[in-house]
Amino acid sequence: MRRELQKRSPVQIKKLKPFLDKWVERIEQRDYINEDPILFMHAFNHKEDQLLAGFFAATMAWGRRDIVIRKVRDLLERMNNRPEEFIGNFSDDDADRFEGFKHRTFKPIDMIWLTKILQSILQEFESFECFWNACYQKAQQTGRPLMAVFHENFFALQSNTPKRTYKHVSNAEKKSSCKRLYLYLRWAIRKESPVDLGLMDFMPASELMVPLDVHVARQARKLGLLSRTYNDWWAVEELTETLRLLDPKDPAKYDYALFGLGVAEDGLPEELIINPTLGK
Repeated sequence: MRRELQKRSPVQIKKLKPFLDKWVERIEQRDYINEDPILFMHAFNHKEDQLLAGFFAATMAWGRRDIVIRKVRDLLERMNNRPEEFIGNFSDDDADRFEGFKHRTFKPIDMIWLTKILQSILQEFESFECFWNACYQKAQQTGRPLMAVFHENFFALQSNTPKRTYKHVSNAEKKSSCKRLYLYLRWAIRKESPVDLGLMDFMPASELMVPLDVHVARQARKLGLLSRTYNDWWAVEELTETLRLLDPKDPAKYDYALFGLGVAEDGLPEELIINPTLGK
């Protein structure tokens, strides 16, 4: 049985704002880009190339960042480093471009079908942002989570997509934290950032959810910002609502602070830890 975690009161949470803001400023710097998969969005000048390269980079952001970067670079080289052109002109004759590709549970078959779906998006919606906007509007109208609608609409474009590929695009209605999708939206929506590009305008940064990985969740629990013990969709909702107390217009920026606290040697001061037995 998991023990109860302590949760700070709203007043106590707000007292952490100067400390967390300092860590956001420390981590959210230009030099962060070179060691993070977001570098592939910065590598292109054309918006559609940036959005498509970024989507693959975020979708594959699983495991050590240096390995993710190496694998995304390999994938984009197979696309001749022209993702929009490659995806737009893709045919079954190009499928052998992905032969031998592997990253975690991603196999060539997954990259083929993800490419086919993105091609359908470009053909039917003209841009990736227009597709996101259609999903967002439907989510607003139905009251469903955005990532549930995105997942449903994404795979509806290619009904023959093998079921194994579905797992690579998260669904909030399946309890997933949707970490990689919200990481992507953080990259693409937040503006006036030295790291995030602010390329899309279909939703405000105030509605972004925190990209919840195990490291961010661990620091949030230590600080008493998160009481849920599972890294699922409900934990994302809880932590994001907590961080909106600190900045209702841009809660996702604290992803930088919690990430930084997890990797820095001079990270979390002992006096701020209220749930101490959660590991490093």
